[in-house]
Amino acid sequence: MSEKESLKVIRLAHGAGGILQEELINFITQNISLKNINNGIGVGELDDGATIPLENYDKELIITSDGHTISPIFFPGGDLGQLSICGTVNDILMMGGKPIALTSCYIIEEGFELQKLDKIVNSFNKTAARANIAIIAGDTKVMPRGTLNEIIITTTGIGIRNKSIKIEDKNLKVGDKIILTGSIGDHGTALMATREGFDISTDLQSDIALLSPIIDSIKNEIQNNYVHSMKDPTRGGIAGALNDWAKKNNLSIHIEEEKIPIKRQVQAICDMLGLDPYNIACEGRALLAVDSNHSERILEKIKETKIGNEAEIIGVVKVDNPKNVLLKTIVGGTRYIDMPIGEPIPRIC
Repeated sequence: MSEKESLKVIRLAHGAGGILQEELINFITQNISLKNINNGIGVGELDDGATIPLENYDKELIITSDGHTISPIFFPGGDLGQLSICGTVNDILMMGGKPIALTSCYIIEEGFELQKLDKIVNSFNKTAARANIAIIAGDTKVMPRGTLNEIIITTTGIGIRNKSIKIEDKNLKVGDKIILTGSIGDHGTALMATREGFDISTDLQSDIALLSPIIDSIKNEIQNNYVHSMKDPTRGGIAGALNDWAKKNNLSIHIEEEKIPIKRQVQAICDMLGLDPYNIACEGRALLAVDSNHSERILEKIKETKIGNEAEIIGVVKVDNPKNVLLKTIVGGTRYIDMPIGEPIPRIC
């Protein structure tokens, strides 16, 4: 199916990471005339955010924007308010920036219970306080009953970093080691277990978290540019994130199945529903591409944090089979990890 044919109507899959979302983003952005400022990272790079280098100053701003449409709005381990802050802050962190401020917009359906709104707002504010990020502006809209499913929160995050930091999606180097900071698929499968129509009994919780402790633990390595790229594998999971890196850098990424941590409950739910845990979203994990000469030290520092104590080096960047991700299986074979068509579990962030 051609891009023109697939975009006759918008489907849920177009907003769920993977190939279809790439098509939709290209459709929306292809005719933008000015895509960056001062030669910074812009919409054309499709990174976690954009940069605005400040003239006559050694710093640059990081700008990221997110719309949060999760369902259900209260889920095991978190809620919409916490998710909105974590998603925004983590995008800034993944570019090596320090989060400093954000704006927020609440779009609320008529008839939404004030008690629910109070819980979400309190969670939003408390998570922002933990992240030490200021909420400086915003907007509130109310939509007629039936035109919106409960509530949506949109955010714009602002961060700052030194111009000398070169972390971006297109910065992988041959030989880089790939670090994964924890188990995959927790967030998406925890949501799926609680969705209407699924009677799945599990104690699994979302991995939702601020990634600040991990970034703080390796700040010297980031300043020294031993960390080349970072990405939080949300929509599309690690399959989407790794394929995005491989494609943008015209390199291949080789990973090992036995090194990738997956909780027993996640694997069981995926087996039950026919899902691939590599495609399922995380909300508190990071992938890092780091200089091979410093990878063990970086790994140990990450493992010293509570949030990163399960971190593993899961693979390496190579030049052969460019634009592909290859998995060495436990039984010794090798298979391709494809870019997902779309997130198999919609409305997970």
